[in-house]
Amino acid sequence: MSSEPPPPAPAQPPTHQPLGGLLETPRDRERSPSPLRDNVVPSPLPTRRTRTFSATVRASQGPVYKGVCKCFCRSKGHGFITPADGGPDIFLHISDVEGEYVPVEGDEVTYKMCSIPPKNEKLQAVEVVITHLAPGTKHETWSGHVVSS
Repeated sequence: MSSEPPPPAPAQPPTHQPLGGLLETPRDRERSPSPLRDNVVPSPLPTRRTRTFSATVRASQGPVYKGVCKCFCRSKGHGFITPADGGPDIFLHISDVEGEYVPVEGDEVTYKMCSIPPKNEKLQAVEVVITHLAPGTKHETWSGHVVSS
């Protein structure tokens, strides 16, 4: 039996590496969530879910207008309606479309209007219902089925 001491343990590399007179330390802390990170900015537009109760009541008590869908992008979640009586196009959010079909260009619709905060200068279509599908176009249901009209 030998009475030699055990060999020394290998030295651990330092956690701080000197770099040009400064110590470089690893960032182990969690970053706080920020709405501006990854270019994600909260939408200022009121959706059905974020609209106030009083705005919803005012819109539902208003008159029903007719118009034609100018454009609608399902992936972006919005589009525009051209009013039948003329005037500027009206914004349409995906949460305000009633019924089973995704609106496409040329669909005749009925809608009510609600102002867009904070300045309430622009209008948004709410309670949008497709009354006549545009002839000769393919319509998609919200579940993904395609129907030709």
